[in-house]
Amino acid sequence: MLGVLGKWAFYGIFRCPYLIPFVNCANCPVITCWGRIPAYSMGIWTLLPLSAFLFGRTFCGWLCPTGYINQLLGTLARFKLPLRGWHLRLGQAGMILSLTAALIIYIGFDNPRVMVPIRIGDFWNSIYLSVEHASWIWLFRTGIVLSLIGASVCIANLWCRFICPMGGLLETIKRVSLFGFTKTKSCNDCDACLRKCEMSTRPDEANCTNCGACLSVCPQKAIRFGRRQRHD
Repeated sequence: MLGVLGKWAFYGIFRCPYLIPFVNCANCPVITCWGRIPAYSMGIWTLLPLSAFLFGRTFCGWLCPTGYINQLLGTLARFKLPLRGWHLRLGQAGMILSLTAALIIYIGFDNPRVMVPIRIGDFWNSIYLSVEHASWIWLFRTGIVLSLIGASVCIANLWCRFICPMGGLLETIKRVSLFGFTKTKSCNDCDACLRKCEMSTRPDEANCTNCGACLSVCPQKAIRFGRRQRHD
């Protein structure tokens, strides 16, 4: 996924004329934009909510290229957030806030174009032209994105745990998902899984992405994958 969408992500950050990248690609008049290629396969994106109903946030744990980059940056992070704390649970509201903001911009403001979609020149020159002809709104949006990338080097997994709007949507849907990793009655709360998890959570709890990394570290073999049962 990183190989397929890497160039697309570059266009989304620096070249997309819309305030929210990727969601208006089919309507964009620039036929040379890389983003138009995935736009013709929107069926792939409609499968994400379906996958969440079946397997929770599995997309986040197995396929998301942004999540992979986030984890790579997290290995360099000097500040590791505490594993537990009420303020961390409160921080997860940021995902819902960013999702709400995206919906307001897309539905309420019709996702306005905030930059002339220039597609000429070499790599650095094209970025220069984008910045030169952009409005302050686009500059503000791009500045936020770049700041979050920088912050991910300081605070591990910042984006995936507290900000990602897609993660917020899938986190909401996964509450009714059918399958996933769960704890059994054998769990003694040793938190070995918590210390192993990149998202600093436990199976079937908030921010669990069903990656399965915890399965091999549980000394009680108290983690299973299957139909979710609330009262194991």
